[in-house]
Amino acid sequence: MPPLYPITKLSGKRLYYGLAAAIAGLCIIGFGFWKLHSQPPAVAEEIPLVRTAVIGAANASQNYLYSGEVRGRYESQLAFQVTGKISRRNVELGSTVKAGDVLMQIDPRDLEQTVNTTSAQVSSAQSQLKLAVSNLHRYRQLYAQNAISRAQLDQYENACEVAQAALRQATSQHVQGANQLDYSLLYADKDGVISAITAEAGQVVSAGQPVITIVQEGEREAAISVPENRIEEIRNASQLTVTFWALPQATVAGKLREIAPVADAITRTYKVRISLIDPPPQVKLGMTASVHLPSSGNQSITMVPLSAIYQTNTTPCVWVINNYTATLRPVQIGRFGNGQVQIIDGLHPGDTIVTAGVHKLREGQTVQLMEGNTP
Repeated sequence: MPPLYPITKLSGKRLYYGLAAAIAGLCIIGFGFWKLHSQPPAVAEEIPLVRTAVIGAANASQNYLYSGEVRGRYESQLAFQVTGKISRRNVELGSTVKAGDVLMQIDPRDLEQTVNTTSAQVSSAQSQLKLAVSNLHRYRQLYAQNAISRAQLDQYENACEVAQAALRQATSQHVQGANQLDYSLLYADKDGVISAITAEAGQVVSAGQPVITIVQEGEREAAISVPENRIEEIRNASQLTVTFWALPQATVAGKLREIAPVADAITRTYKVRISLIDPPPQVKLGMTASVHLPSSGNQSITMVPLSAIYQTNTTPCVWVINNYTATLRPVQIGRFGNGQVQIIDGLHPGDTIVTAGVHKLREGQTVQLMEGNTP
């Protein structure tokens, strides 16, 4: 019988290679299983919860309100016509004055000396004229007797004319000085009420510097400032009403009297005066007044929270929700106020818009609405 050694040796090699292949296969299967289970699970997209509002029917009209103050129809700023030191003030704020009343006085001592000087110059000129007239009279008699030449007589006639001119000059200076002395008193030119005093006794003021403001008795007005885009509306307004903060029960009809031709350089608004028709006596100067201007026509008005506006570059937009999907829609905005903004164009009644968290959304994103909201 042949020996069994070769067969046993061959079987050992086969067993070794078989075990190696089995181990390699198990490693491959284990690595695949580990790779499969080591990958992180896919994260589901988070659906944001948003707060929304539904655009309702627009109002038919709108009122515009402009605040101002009660002013007088005629206001005069009074000033001295000469420079000097104020020596006396006879009125207080709110004093009622009559035409001709003395309101203030400037120290007149320097002006009195000027008047005295010009008075003396007048006396001197009168004396010079009297002498010139006498000389002329005598030399005319001598000329009639052929005692002097015509040239000498002409000299005395000329001297008399010069003396007459000097007298007129001195008299004019005296009148001017007397007027300046009278200008040391500041008079009220009309009946009215003192509304402002800008100088006190002891203060040196220059000629033409306003020191007192007097409001004449009579008409009262509301002074307001109107933006340029509302000028035509207030110009064509058929009805204006004026109310007063201190008199909540008082309502006065108003009438447009004046619109400034040029806008204010700082505020870029136009000064407007509204005449008050038959105001009650309780309406005082300086009171806060509000002028109500109803809008013309049936302009549709849609107001949304300011937080609903999403700005992209220079275009304002809002997020509109349709079937739980967010869509960005450009809009045209108007005035602002009380945390809201007017939408002139871009939205329609029934649209659902996002009112909070608008900067966290993207186009076409699916959202969920807070309880009580519908898409």
